[in-house]
Amino acid sequence: MKGLITAGGRGTRLRPITFTINKHTIPIANKPMILYPLESMVKIGIKEIGVIVNETKPEIEAILGNGGRWGVKIKYIFQEQPLGLAHCLKISQDFLKKDKFIFYLGDNIFTGDLASIAKKFIKSNDSCHLLLVEVDDPSRFGQAIVKNGRVIKTVEKPPKPISKWAIAGIYFLDHHCFESFKGREAIKPSARGELEIPDVFQYLIDHKFRVTAENVTGWWKDTGRMEDLLEANRLILDAFNGRKILGKSINSTFIGDVKVGKKSLIKNSIIRGPVVIGEKVIIKDSYIGPYTSVYHSCLIENSEVENSILLENAAIKNITRRIDSSLIGKESIVQTNSQKPKILKFLIGDSSLVSLD
Repeated sequence: MKGLITAGGRGTRLRPITFTINKHTIPIANKPMILYPLESMVKIGIKEIGVIVNETKPEIEAILGNGGRWGVKIKYIFQEQPLGLAHCLKISQDFLKKDKFIFYLGDNIFTGDLASIAKKFIKSNDSCHLLLVEVDDPSRFGQAIVKNGRVIKTVEKPPKPISKWAIAGIYFLDHHCFESFKGREAIKPSARGELEIPDVFQYLIDHKFRVTAENVTGWWKDTGRMEDLLEANRLILDAFNGRKILGKSINSTFIGDVKVGKKSLIKNSIIRGPVVIGEKVIIKDSYIGPYTSVYHSCLIENSEVENSILLENAAIKNITRRIDSSLIGKESIVQTNSQKPKILKFLIGDSSLVSLD
């Protein structure tokens, strides 16, 4: 079995952050997002992984390299334009050949057991196997109509949900999916000019290939929006257990599960976990509350932050109102010299300066 991960796209729902960085490099619990699907594939035992990239390939390659760190081989597959998830399949045919494979959207995170599902799929005669996850708002996702374990219809984001179960962005497929791109019956671009992945599933169904599905446990998150990133960050930090202080602490208090990276300084501060703090971070005279991830080389002085994500080299100075539910971009600065008892909420792009009076 091979693996295929998407790491391109434009991340329009996360702008302005994604004007300057690839969304798949955004750290969740201080781990770049792209590593979650990669490590899931490694656990399954997959050794060859294709990664769909665009012009931001250097950012992804800087994280993944050739895959040797994880004992896998990585093949980068360039997608010139964002022409849809099914187009990602189309351009990957030379890599995937006739192997069964798992197609994992790089901005999805799933904590369930994929290994047992992969093992069953390999042994089966299925051409496609879908994972269904119960969600609060199924209209945001593709959905499937299932009868006796067989999928009889797939629908992309129907205005009136047909089910409370969404199709997770993790698909098990075989080489028959490539037939959907050939001949007179080949799937066509949608109204938005993309080849849609549900059309591939429907092609297989219409041509009598076995398409199956199962409801899975474990949480799954499509991190396309800021609130989804923050929720994924909370869920992952919830699983963190223990305390590991590798940096220097001066007159500071740590409560609960806290991780502090090397060469970091925590001075005159309270850190209430679960919290993860990267390397070369300076935190002085501050409070860092639960579900906060502070990436490398950040600075926080005389401020309060909780339930937030700070990207590399971000700085927060002299904010006397608590910052909550925020995503602070790389090299951004948030500062004030005033004292007003209101909560602040930010979505701030890279290299920004916010000065509050």
